[in-house]
Amino acid sequence: MGAVEMKVAKFGGTSLATAEQIKKVCDIILADSERRLVVVSAPGKRFKEDIKVTDLLINLAEKYMENGSAEDELKAVVERYAEIAQGLNLSEDIVRVVEEDLRQRLGALTDNKAKFMDLLKAAGEDNSAKVVAEYLCSIGKEAVYISPMDAGLLLSDEFGNARVLPQSYDNLAKLKNIEGIMIFPGFFGFSPNGDVVTFSRGGSDVTGSILASAVGASVYENFTDVDSVYVANPNIVKNPVGIPCITYREMRELSYAGFSVLHEETLEPVYRKGIPVNIRN
Repeated sequence: MGAVEMKVAKFGGTSLATAEQIKKVCDIILADSERRLVVVSAPGKRFKEDIKVTDLLINLAEKYMENGSAEDELKAVVERYAEIAQGLNLSEDIVRVVEEDLRQRLGALTDNKAKFMDLLKAAGEDNSAKVVAEYLCSIGKEAVYISPMDAGLLLSDEFGNARVLPQSYDNLAKLKNIEGIMIFPGFFGFSPNGDVVTFSRGGSDVTGSILASAVGASVYENFTDVDSVYVANPNIVKNPVGIPCITYREMRELSYAGFSVLHEETLEPVYRKGIPVNIRN
């Protein structure tokens, strides 16, 4: 019997901003049995003037480092997850898990500001993954939250701008043996010392690419809130032309030039394995 094909699917913050959006994401996951490894971002904006959870966490970390306390900022983060959990008909238990996780992070030393900031920022994706896994289980699906530490996603000791370490690929290849749907938080991993370290902003794309390479995925699907990679920014140019097919090199050049569809470091891991990337809405 040959190896089972596996797709890695990554969903951005807009796709996880509300309970309704998360239900849509789960419908997409369940529509294809090969979508077994799913990377999630932190909840994004619910509406144009809203604040992303990552920015709420940055506010929380800054206020806590300044004052040694930040109850209002903590409450703002917990309330976002509580609203999502309620909309998904999940029990209060998952909200308690989120709050306890945040309080535990706040209990860490603040002497290294960059290290403390990464620890707090990573809570967005980490708790998003726990909520999505919990929802899938609540509707009777076999799903599991995967901790990047347990999975062995090892990154360089560069807070806010980490790079993947080569041994991660062998560690992460073992995910192929796990049954059911795996929900993996994007954006962060762990240094060899066990510290939480993040990629630069938008780095969940990079997590997805590393995982796709490690498990030899048939395709890396990157779900975003636009229909295509366009020849121009759709927020500036009306009805720009979509690009149906593009090389890794061209896409990388566009990312460096400021196209925000993919993080500029996304393509290297999949390029080395020749894994196609599919940008989807």
